[in-house]
Amino acid sequence: MIASGWVTGFFLYDVAEAIDLDAVGRLISSTPARMAPKPPAPPYVQYAQPPVAIDGRAIDLPLLDGWQVRFKAFAYGVVSLALTRPLPGTWEDVRRLAERWHDDAELAQKAEAACRALVERVRPALDKPRTEFLSEDYLVFVVTDMPGAATADAILDAHGATLAQVLRGEREPLSPQERDEVLRHRISYLTTDLVVPTWSAAFVYDTEAGAHGVLEILEFANSQLLEFRYYDQLLDARLARIYAELERPRSVGGWFGRRFTRAARQVHSLFIDVNALTDKTENALKIAGDVYAARLFTLVAARLGLEQWKANVREKLQTLDDIYRFAVEQTSMARGELLELAIVGILVFELVLFFLGIMR
Repeated sequence: MIASGWVTGFFLYDVAEAIDLDAVGRLISSTPARMAPKPPAPPYVQYAQPPVAIDGRAIDLPLLDGWQVRFKAFAYGVVSLALTRPLPGTWEDVRRLAERWHDDAELAQKAEAACRALVERVRPALDKPRTEFLSEDYLVFVVTDMPGAATADAILDAHGATLAQVLRGEREPLSPQERDEVLRHRISYLTTDLVVPTWSAAFVYDTEAGAHGVLEILEFANSQLLEFRYYDQLLDARLARIYAELERPRSVGGWFGRRFTRAARQVHSLFIDVNALTDKTENALKIAGDVYAARLFTLVAARLGLEQWKANVREKLQTLDDIYRFAVEQTSMARGELLELAIVGILVFELVLFFLGIMR
């Protein structure tokens, strides 16, 4: 039996280039979100600029299909919608409902509609709002109390197979190999707590205060994943346009290096903008002095593949840097060729004048 717990579904959306959190506070009733580090650790885990938490009641949406509603706005343009409801009392009921919650298209549509309703309310606070939202979703199953004060090992021994099904959203039992793959990526601070993250869901067994700290880290990690997915798509699209520009047949203006000058300006501007945005995203949360929180974030990031997305963005930024250097070199060469032609033209002109007797 599960004495108490809840499930939280995070639906995150990239809604703008940036969000003015002070303006959001003026436009709507909100409170700054604070980290809740694992007791008894001191509050060393802090946001550089705390996101703003907004209760669903602030936009007349306290419930969504029976889920409690809470929004969180991050300065780097992400809005996270957290939908929460109590867990049922048995593991089998949790498994049955998890199967539905993992792929609930109707709930996802309603979540995006709710996010868009909030975006309309705070639109003056958005910098370059998006028309299409890139999204990310993540399920977290939280258990805060079980009969007999069960340990993490006892839970895994008794319910590991069901827990693996819950995290994968599968109806049929998983193979021993897949079950072990799901459960081997886990972390505990005490014998009576446990976090098992996967790429799409996580299980948390902890006190209520400790669970909220884990949820904060899971939500932040997913917001970073969403942002780096956006930067990756942005760089892909811009690089395709720049390649097309450089591969066009040389026109009259090409002899003056204008094509490469335009490309260099585009590349340089994009390089600076994306570098600034990625730095802001990566430095949004500081974890110092809390070893458990740092280890947890590292594990979650690895399960989400966050480092791979960061590496993709870094590689494309390096490509942009190479293209910029190439464009600058080509511009210099084109201008050098033009200067040589000008000098030859002047010499020919002087020879013509000399033979005509105009110039001696």
